[in-house]
Amino acid sequence: MNPVIQQVTDRIAARSEKSRALYLQRMEQARAKGPHRGALACGNLAHGFAACSTQEKTDLRSLTKANIGIISSYNDMLSAHQPYEAYPAIIKAAVAEVGSVAQFAGGVPAMCDGVTQGQPGMELSLLSRDIIAMSAAVGLSHNMFDGGMMLGICDKIVPGLLMAALSFGHLPFVFVPAGPMPSGIPNKEKARVRQLYAEGKVGNEELLDSESASYHSAGTCTFYGTANSNQLVVEVMGLHLPGSSFVNPGTPLRDELTKAAARQVTRLTDLGTDYLPISHIVDVKAVVNGIVGLLATGGSTNHTMHLIAVARSAGFIVNWDDFAELSHATPLITRIYPNGQADINHFQQAGGMAYLIRTLLDNGLLHEDVNTVAGPGLRRYTQTPVLQDSKLVWIDGPTESSDLTVLADAAKPFKDHGGLQVLSGNVGRGVIKTSALREGTEIVQAPAVVFSSQHELDAAFKAGDLNKDCVVVVRFQGPRACGMPELHKLTPPLGVLQDRGFHVALVTDGRMSGASGKVPAAIHVTPEAVDGGVIAKIQTGDMMLVDGINGVLKVMVSDEELAKREAATRDMSDSHWGMGREMFGGMRMVITGAEQGACSLFNTEDQYHG
Repeated sequence: MNPVIQQVTDRIAARSEKSRALYLQRMEQARAKGPHRGALACGNLAHGFAACSTQEKTDLRSLTKANIGIISSYNDMLSAHQPYEAYPAIIKAAVAEVGSVAQFAGGVPAMCDGVTQGQPGMELSLLSRDIIAMSAAVGLSHNMFDGGMMLGICDKIVPGLLMAALSFGHLPFVFVPAGPMPSGIPNKEKARVRQLYAEGKVGNEELLDSESASYHSAGTCTFYGTANSNQLVVEVMGLHLPGSSFVNPGTPLRDELTKAAARQVTRLTDLGTDYLPISHIVDVKAVVNGIVGLLATGGSTNHTMHLIAVARSAGFIVNWDDFAELSHATPLITRIYPNGQADINHFQQAGGMAYLIRTLLDNGLLHEDVNTVAGPGLRRYTQTPVLQDSKLVWIDGPTESSDLTVLADAAKPFKDHGGLQVLSGNVGRGVIKTSALREGTEIVQAPAVVFSSQHELDAAFKAGDLNKDCVVVVRFQGPRACGMPELHKLTPPLGVLQDRGFHVALVTDGRMSGASGKVPAAIHVTPEAVDGGVIAKIQTGDMMLVDGINGVLKVMVSDEELAKREAATRDMSDSHWGMGREMFGGMRMVITGAEQGACSLFNTEDQYHG
């Protein structure tokens, strides 16, 4: 095992000894109450199966047949989740075939950052993760279930579902993906048209034609953003069936994998001899494996918050220093847009998850001795699912990548470090995604240009005020200020400035996420501006340093000068009402900082983490 990865694993375990023990104690107490439907009064149970068939009622009364709760994020506006419309019927039939019952326990909201980008609704995006966790908990709260199936794909949905599942950690859960849409126009072409639009060289029709050719059918977006990072991380953690993450929707293989997942969760319940709850899968080694998988592939920076919140849901305390050390020890072995031109389908064709996990295991970068929903040991995830005579089987996956420009051997990586760097300095702490940065752009030292919203920056760009070397500061975008929206609207204009030969970087207490690309972006800066962080004291003209190699984020002003300055303020009322935002005020008041997971659920000493 790589010594640094082992060292970080041991440190997280030691740091979390008390909180993890408390979590496991509570999960064992929940299990000890016995078959949960048996704890229900007759009237309760009658309500719980009133709409079931006669046979299902008989099965549920017996307390010997498993009842599987289905939690789904289906809606038919969001392409990634539209395929889930048919899943409950598929799952119920598969579960019935093995003599058990499945009930649709509840739905959770699923919003799309791609739709809300630059719009008021984006300010609900990060907050929706905790709402999803709570919604799933409500669905599971009826005490009717022996296990669960979690149907989710995109940005905040999977982390929210995982946090909820861990709250019911005495039950087994299998996560069920729907797969990516087929490839559309090349990502490089899409980015080119976006920049042309930012420069005013093409109009709305040309831009819409380009976007529609990229996002064109049911399934997950094919670039390597948070949605596909979710799927990869969950599989590396052993919560998907092997090889199921990136099989396209509407295919026979996809349907058979869903049926197999439904049958598998029934085998893991406490009614049989192979009891394996999710609390016994998500241990410290699985958490570290998830982070390593993310870093080895240059995945979404959103997970520097999500994985911290997920870990805390399981009693583990993870911080950005852990991410930084793991990043230095983990080689970058994929090139998937935005850190390359390939998309997730090309990754799948090059060897996909089976080869990725094989090469990471073979080079001592993943813990092999873990539990998974498919059984003990991560080595079984080097197998790939196929249909033989219409039956699902797993065969040995590839031992070599078929496209070394997309998926490399961990012994011969694209870079010897992961795609993430933690930044520290007198501005505070932040993260930068380095996997997509071109050589020579990792360090930017230039005067600051300060804005309080992305719309102000857009106006300045159109006015030609940013045609110079500069570090663009966009503040009052943090979780307590306005819910921490993603700021991808900034990517095209900043990309244009970079292409014009200017040295530019972004510093923000907001997010850029999985689509962070060629422009160096110091994001998730904490303390945020609304809390009086130093980012609120930066003035236009101050010299700033963003160093993605050495991990430095600094405003080059003396401590004495900074101490004299008053922190800027901003009236945030325009972000606190309209589009439902007024209903989230309570969450904004208690949400933690980015490095603590930007979470509103773990704000008391009683929540496992102390």
